[in-house]
Amino acid sequence: MKLIRWFGILQRIALVYMVVALIEALIPKNRQTIEPDHFTIFTAYRWQWIAGFISFVIYMVTTFALYVPDWSFTVDEDHERRRYTVECGMRGHLGPACNAVGYVDREVWGINHLYQYPVWSRLKACTLSSPGSGPFRKDAPSWCRAPFEPEGLLSSISAILSGTIGIHYGHVLIHFKGHAERLRQWVSMGVILLIVAIILHFTDAIPINKQLYSFSYVCFTAGAAGIVFSGFYVLIDVWGLRPPFLFLEWIGMNAMLVYVMAAQGIFEGFINGWYYKSPDNTLVYWIQEHVFNDVWHSERVGTLLYVIFAQIAFWAVVSGVLHKLGIYWKL
Repeated sequence: MKLIRWFGILQRIALVYMVVALIEALIPKNRQTIEPDHFTIFTAYRWQWIAGFISFVIYMVTTFALYVPDWSFTVDEDHERRRYTVECGMRGHLGPACNAVGYVDREVWGINHLYQYPVWSRLKACTLSSPGSGPFRKDAPSWCRAPFEPEGLLSSISAILSGTIGIHYGHVLIHFKGHAERLRQWVSMGVILLIVAIILHFTDAIPINKQLYSFSYVCFTAGAAGIVFSGFYVLIDVWGLRPPFLFLEWIGMNAMLVYVMAAQGIFEGFINGWYYKSPDNTLVYWIQEHVFNDVWHSERVGTLLYVIFAQIAFWAVVSGVLHKLGIYWKL
């Protein structure tokens, strides 16, 4: 219990779903058909947008106004306990060392309950193996070794705005009955969000940062989701090209199974538990090296193809078989 990680991706999803679901359940629903080319879709669900705006204000004010003092942590290195200090004493920092997102999590959860292998440890400032993992540079900053929670409390509050935008896409589906009206709402929202994200990022006002779940990251992902969703809607619902995308339905019906066994590496870890002579001599390693990397003479291309065929395609087939058998993982 002293080292358990309290927060994670499923906890974040649960928090966001709980907030938007409570608002949807407690606020009287307006099922009338809303006339296109008007903003009544927003006013009809003003309480949802108010909740999203409140989460936005809490995140932005805390991120840029909260004072982050110096902090320290200990790690085990070479069989001894070493203490490192990170010098901060500032507000509004969006880098790895002194951001308010990490400070809130250290104060609320405790530094021992955060994710111990953050992606920032793979930056060029930390390791010569960047963008991969590797030994730390001799001149690596102290924060390279520090834990950080990418699915922490403050960043999860920011994610509530993502949930608000997502449920807005669903409201459009309910109230607008024509294909053109629905697509107009989704595409316009998606394009506006993408433009806002690009402006914020390339002006260095608020860079796109998944670890901090920055406002620009929320806009970019929500905008991209609206555009991609519109594309699938055209292909499947408008043009009727459903069969080529049935595998996505199968994966969605067993999303928990795919997440646990594939995304979390449980199944791959089980397979890797069986090896010949050396722990590196496993079936998964052999497939990666000889079927993908060696054939294409590129580790990056080989890794991409491995993910597409040995993970996505494989679990699509498994999900399809389970769907035919009527077997689903549910909570």
